[in-house]
Amino acid sequence: MATPDTIVLIHGLWVTPRSWEHWVPYYEAKGYRVITPAYPGFDIEVEALRENPDVIATLTVPQTVDHLAGVVEALPTPPILMGHSFGGIMTQLLVDRGLGAAGVVIDSAPTEGVRTQPPSQVKSLLPILTRWSNRHKAAGFTPEQWHYAFTNTLDDAESRAVYDRYAIPAPGAWVFRYGVFANLLPGHQETWVDYGRSAPLLFIAGGADHIMPAAVNKSNARKYRKSGAVTDFHEFPGRSHWTCGEPGWEAVADHALDWAVAQTSPRSPETLPHTP
Repeated sequence: MATPDTIVLIHGLWVTPRSWEHWVPYYEAKGYRVITPAYPGFDIEVEALRENPDVIATLTVPQTVDHLAGVVEALPTPPILMGHSFGGIMTQLLVDRGLGAAGVVIDSAPTEGVRTQPPSQVKSLLPILTRWSNRHKAAGFTPEQWHYAFTNTLDDAESRAVYDRYAIPAPGAWVFRYGVFANLLPGHQETWVDYGRSAPLLFIAGGADHIMPAAVNKSNARKYRKSGAVTDFHEFPGRSHWTCGEPGWEAVADHALDWAVAQTSPRSPETLPHTP
């Protein structure tokens, strides 16, 4: 199989594909076709979603992953999949469907079965969880809440600039139903994956990430310990949840791509599975 020539970048919650605006030309300059599919309803401008977030309030995970799967399945060859935050869950769900040549998840939200929940994650999500009505609408963060959850390594002015450029509300029901909360319900929920079956998968974590701490990502990676495919974990110390946009993001982009190419190149030596 030829090394993939296409990269699919999958955004997370509280942002749109605009969050990848620096990565697209960066990877294109390296010769790749880069696709940034939006979740259904997220395909309009940030400013429009702030004015009318009702268009995404009732979106579900199955609707979203089906839509993303359609995008990937329409490509002529399997791409490299990269997802940030809840996009990390989407990437794992797509890999579970047998899609993609390799997956990279960055500051990933946890799939079902991951029970690690550090205090900073709880504090980050409290603004959504403390309003029961958020289960039925799109809910977001204030600039101050965003600074703690997303951009805690930036100063106030830098964080506010990121907030103004990228932040949107997101379906509140997803915060209540997925991640650790999926473990409280009987049976497999919508974010469950078969941890024994996977394409090569890399977990990248930020050492200073509050909302999806490194411990969550490491715990998620360990779920794949029985997988027959390579599973790796890499932590970038001192980086926040905004690791794809904060200064030095190029190092994250390079590590993600170099790893994926190494796993999918037909010239690479055979690599045994790793357990993070």
